Amino acid sequence: MIPALMPNYNRADLAFERGEGAWVWTTDGRRFLDFGSGIATSSVGHGHPHLVKAIAEQAAKVMHVSNLYRVPQAERLAARHVAASFADSVLFCNSGAEANEGMVKAVRKYHAENGHPERYRLICFEGAFHGRTLAMIAATGNAKYLEGFGPPVDGFDHVPFGNMNAVRDAIGPQTAGVLIEPIQGEGGVRPADLRFLKDLRAVCDEFGLLLALDEVQTGMGRSGKLWAHEWAGIEPDIMSAAKGIGGGFPLGAVLAKEHVAKHLKPGTHGHTYGGNPLAAAAGNAVLDVVLAPGFLDQVDRVARHLWRGFVALAQKHPTVVEEARGAGLLIGLKLRPEVNNGEMQSACVAEGLLTVAAGMNVLRVAPPLIITEAEADQALEMLDRACLRLTPSQAKAAAK
Repeated sequence: MIPALMPNYNRADLAFERGEGAWVWTTDGRRFLDFGSGIATSSVGHGHPHLVKAIAEQAAKVMHVSNLYRVPQAERLAARHVAASFADSVLFCNSGAEANEGMVKAVRKYHAENGHPERYRLICFEGAFHGRTLAMIAATGNAKYLEGFGPPVDGFDHVPFGNMNAVRDAIGPQTAGVLIEPIQGEGGVRPADLRFLKDLRAVCDEFGLLLALDEVQTGMGRSGKLWAHEWAGIEPDIMSAAKGIGGGFPLGAVLAKEHVAKHLKPGTHGHTYGGNPLAAAAGNAVLDVVLAPGFLDQVDRVARHLWRGFVALAQKHPTVVEEARGAGLLIGLKLRPEVNNGEMQSACVAEGLLTVAAGMNVLRVAPPLIITEAEADQALEMLDRACLRLTPSQAKAAAK
C-alpha cells in the first residue's frame, strides 16, 4: 500500500517539532545540532525572533494578493537587493529551480530581442545541480536525474568544471551564455577557482555571451560575502537566488542587470505566488539580519575557524577522509571510497549532528549563518566521533 504522502523522498526517521538557533528537537525529545539547515536554507537559524515576528505580523494583515497588483513589501525587498548587489532589477519566484528557469528564459530572450534568436544554448558544467524541473535536469546533465523523463530539453552543453579550454571549445554560433555555480553544492562541494570565474567573465565579454550565476545555495552570506561571486571581484549579467534569502520561507529570485531584465516584459514570464506579501516580509527580515553591521564578518570568521577544524579532521582520520573542500559555511568532507557518505551521515546522527550528503561521496555541512565558534567546535567534536565510528580498526573492535 502506498503511503498518503508520496514516497519520492528517502526520509530519515526523524521528526522535528521545534528549533532554536542552530538546534532542533524531535517529537521524542532528542536534540540535534543542525549543520544542514534544511539544505542551506535556514540561514538565520530556527525560531529567529525577528523573522518570526515579521512573518506573524504580515500573516495577520494579508498573505497573498497575486502579481495582478502592486506588492509594496516586494518593491522594498527588490530595491534593497538592488542596492546591495550588481543587479538593477529583481524578479521574485518561489524556489531555486524556478529562479533558474526564469534566468535561462531571460538569457534566451535577451538574444532573441537583440536579433539573434539562434543563440539559445548555455554552456554548463559537469557536476552541476540546477534543480528538478524538466529544463533544469537537462541543465544539470546528471544521467541519474534524467532517466525516465523522455528526451532531455535541448539547449545545454556540458564541459568539465574549471576547464577554460573546454569552455572556449564549446562556444559556437548558437551559444547564448555560461551557467555556473560559484561552488558546486550537490555536485560535491567544489568551489570554482576565482581565476576561472574571472576568465569566464572575460570570455563572455569577448564573445557577447551572458554570464549567468546560480547562487541558489552559495548566496545570501553563505560564503562570508553576500554573494559568492564577490570573492572573484566580478559581476554576472544575471543571477538566481533562493534557499537562504527567505530564511526557510519559500522564496526565490532572479537578479539581473538592466540590459537583460528589460526584456522580461508582461506576458513573458510569471508566478502566482512569487514575491507575495508574506514571502517578501520574510525576505526583508532576513536582509535585516544579514546586512546588519558586522554580521558577514562574523560569518567569515566562524567559517575560517570551521575550515581549520575540517582540515585537521582530514589529517587525523586519513582512513576515513580524503580531504576537506568548500568555502565559507558550505564545507564538505570528501570520504575515502570504502566509506559511504550515507554511513557517515548516519554516524553523525548517532552523535547528535545533522549533515547533508553530496555527490562524489562527500559529506556536506551548511549550518545556519548565526552559528558561533563554540557551536562549530561542538560540531567538530561530533564529526571526530563519527569518523571514529567508521575507522576500520574501530569498527572491527565495535563489532567484536
